[in-house]
Amino acid sequence: MSELLARHRAVIPNWVALNYNEPIEIVSGKGNRVVDADGKSYLDFFAGILTNMIGYDVPEVREAVERQLATGVVHTSTVYLLRGQIELAEKIARLSGIPDAKVFFTNSGTEANETALLLATYARKSDQVLAMRQSYHGRSFGAISVTSNRSWKNNSLSPLNVHFLHGADRQLAQFKGLSDADYIAACVDDLRHVLATAVSNDVAALIAEPIQGVGGFTMAPDGLFAAYKEVLDEQGILFISDEVQTGWGRTGSAFFGIQNHGVTPDMMTFAKGLGNGFAVGGVVARGDLMDSLPAVGLATFGGNPISMAAANATLDYVLDHDLQANAARTGKIIMDGLRAAAERLPIMRDVRGKGLMFAVELESPAQAARFMEESKKAGLLAGKGGLYGTAIRMAPPLTLTVEEATEGLSIIVHALEVINAEAVTQ
Repeated sequence: MSELLARHRAVIPNWVALNYNEPIEIVSGKGNRVVDADGKSYLDFFAGILTNMIGYDVPEVREAVERQLATGVVHTSTVYLLRGQIELAEKIARLSGIPDAKVFFTNSGTEANETALLLATYARKSDQVLAMRQSYHGRSFGAISVTSNRSWKNNSLSPLNVHFLHGADRQLAQFKGLSDADYIAACVDDLRHVLATAVSNDVAALIAEPIQGVGGFTMAPDGLFAAYKEVLDEQGILFISDEVQTGWGRTGSAFFGIQNHGVTPDMMTFAKGLGNGFAVGGVVARGDLMDSLPAVGLATFGGNPISMAAANATLDYVLDHDLQANAARTGKIIMDGLRAAAERLPIMRDVRGKGLMFAVELESPAQAARFMEESKKAGLLAGKGGLYGTAIRMAPPLTLTVEEATEGLSIIVHALEVINAEAVTQ
């Protein structure tokens, strides 16, 4: 055990997981690559869990932060006007497509989801919330209650009355072989049945990830949430889209993940990639919902000038360089290559994703752990997850080049070939 790892284990909770049998310390980064303390370079296909959205040491972001630092003002709180906060909120409100939108900034996706749930339950005067099976929405009390993945739930206590829906679980026997249209119809029937049997009147909201992060990038077929929203609208139930992982063009086919379903939600939550590593999250919602809370509120570090400088620069970079189109282009290279490999590698149970958000389902957690070690050895960082720990999930920075996509694909496929050969000989 390394000296640093021993120190980590002495003072950091044991539920703060580390990747790899021999965890690495990342000491520098440039572009889409990082270097560890031993000097080994890696192509980063996990981006700090989808957070270093445009890579490392980006001049535009660094210079924006340095300009703010040079003013001597690192923090004021939101009791003063914050130009960067206002500018960023204007951009997000416009991009969201939500009518008369307002924005509240937080520090994380967990905080953002807590805020959205507060808005919905207050507006509807109800503690009843719908969420999706296999979902993950954060680690706090309320966010855990709408999380549907036993590995991430610490207890059954909840401030909310939650019911979980089908929609991203086509692996179940009752749904296998169904077309998208038939699966959507079955899920809508289930929603109507839940509303008729499991809840009382005045459900507050449905909260859903367009693509489930911890769930291993499982997702509803395009159009499901539009069909759900027709039912929700009949009863005035609000719809919250958790865009913490799917926002800012990552799916390639839409700027926000929910737009792949042709839906404008009542609220969207966001975080992770927006600050390109600086802490920023938030909610964008209809103005009437955002303004409805009767008590005074703020987030001490929400709208922080440093984070706002980084986030404005990051969002401008994404838009100015059309990184949504780049995600579609480079993601297709990788997804096409993975699907071709799956035809000859039986350990690959599924390949799924959109844009630069893709996953490979393997046969066992042991194979997923083996992939992590093999790809690390070859110089590529990846992530794992899924309901049963059998999914490899990858989401490189949106600045990934065609050459890097090809390089990463080669490493991934080679690692899968090694694991497949091992499985055959066992």
